[in-house]
Amino acid sequence: MKIKRGTIITLVALALFGALLLFNTLSAQKAECNVCVEFNGKHNCAAASHENQEEATRSAQNTACGVLASGMNESIACGRAKPVSVQCRTK
Repeated sequence: MKIKRGTIITLVALALFGALLLFNTLSAQKAECNVCVEFNGKHNCAAASHENQEEATRSAQNTACGVLASGMNESIACGRAKPVSVQCRTK
């Protein structure tokens, strides 16, 4: 079975585009944080990466709170709670 030249060019272009998207996404992630939260007597930790430490911390806390809180009010309250621990590193 012979593949047409246009098909090969299209596949190569799609692969290059996908690689570019992946590179841009990963290179923007400059900080990675692991945050542990205690809320309503429960404890959970989560990690997240973002372009800066503040956003990475916020994202990790929101992720950790997703398991601990039920409903919008609890999610907001958990997101405002002081984390038990925060460990960040820059890439």
